[in-house]
Amino acid sequence: MRDISRRGLLGMGLGAVAAAGAAGCGPDTGSGKGRGGTGSGGGGGSDRPTEKPIGDGSTAHSGRQPHQPKPERLEPGQTPPQFVIFSWDGAGEVGNGLFPRFRKVARDHGAAMTFFLSGIYLLPESKKRLYHPPNNPVGASAIGYLTDDHIRVTLENLRKAWLEGHEIGTHFNGHFCSGTGSVENWTPAQWRSEIDQAVSFVTKWRTNTGFKDLQPLPFDYTKELVGGRTPCLKGQDRLLPTARELGWRYDASSSGGLQVWPSKKLGIWDLPLQQIPFPGRSFQVLSMDYNMMANQSQAATQSDPSNYPGWEKQARGALIQGFQRAYESNRAPFFVGNHFEEWNGGIYMNAVEEAIKHIADEKRKDVRLVSFRQYVDWLDAQDPKVLAKLRRLGVGERPTGGWKSYLSAV
Repeated sequence: MRDISRRGLLGMGLGAVAAAGAAGCGPDTGSGKGRGGTGSGGGGGSDRPTEKPIGDGSTAHSGRQPHQPKPERLEPGQTPPQFVIFSWDGAGEVGNGLFPRFRKVARDHGAAMTFFLSGIYLLPESKKRLYHPPNNPVGASAIGYLTDDHIRVTLENLRKAWLEGHEIGTHFNGHFCSGTGSVENWTPAQWRSEIDQAVSFVTKWRTNTGFKDLQPLPFDYTKELVGGRTPCLKGQDRLLPTARELGWRYDASSSGGLQVWPSKKLGIWDLPLQQIPFPGRSFQVLSMDYNMMANQSQAATQSDPSNYPGWEKQARGALIQGFQRAYESNRAPFFVGNHFEEWNGGIYMNAVEEAIKHIADEKRKDVRLVSFRQYVDWLDAQDPKVLAKLRRLGVGERPTGGWKSYLSAV
């Protein structure tokens, strides 16, 4: 998580990066502003009284997740809501306070998010030989293992995040993006091994760490886990057969997607990061903090601070323009990927927070800030014919005759 030099450019070279009515999820009781699954009154991670331990007590059954909106089917001629999904790769708290910071941002603006947890972030480095990464040495990882203290605070934040209504997905484990051991070369069987190990590290953290004073993660991870994002956005084609076998509902690993309504691959919703406007540049940029940083500072994580104000404005503008383009035209969902990192002085974290504030403006009642899981709940509740017609709209394309006319005859 801390070593950017080994991340790669999410599977793309700089040139590739440079190319190229209010029905929706209705709030349940206690869901605050109703924008997604959480709200300012969303529980703040308070204990649930009915938790039943699973296995060694690392996880627990605790009933239905709080603050989950109810999917609502579009009525004929109704304007689709604007869905916005902010997600976080790795989802480890390493003492910089970014995990709790964005949990608070979500509470303040009634948002739900998806946290793609790297499984080894719950495995002590002293136990790293429990990890057998495909095509790599035992215990190897292209990202660092967390300290025991950072595992602790990561566990605490994951627990609170789920109780606040957020989704816990997976970013798998060792983040291998290059060489023969790259995830790009893994077979479906090897992906199954990687996933099984990620689940094991989450469901056996108590045994592996020896921590006895922490509360369990309040969910059954084998049921909670319905999607993920691969390292560097590589390997999706060979992952999907395994994901389908496991009953996953979506995958967020495609790169270079467009702001259009999604479709399925092998029966699984394909929810890619998207090309969005990059203010002041002639090309678009992938909707992820890392790719903005890579284009601005050529993958250097800390550069001349005099550039930071302009770069932060550009990153914020990209996110806002990406949102506005969809909101004012085809209402395609807007997917944004991030990392809990302080690259270039933390400007991308500031840009994300400011973009969320803009998107969550109370004047826009038809915006839904949700998790990936909540979004596919909504997709699965819709008339397939309506979704097919929504997919006909191109990037920035408004429906002919307006929404009432465009969807009334479906």
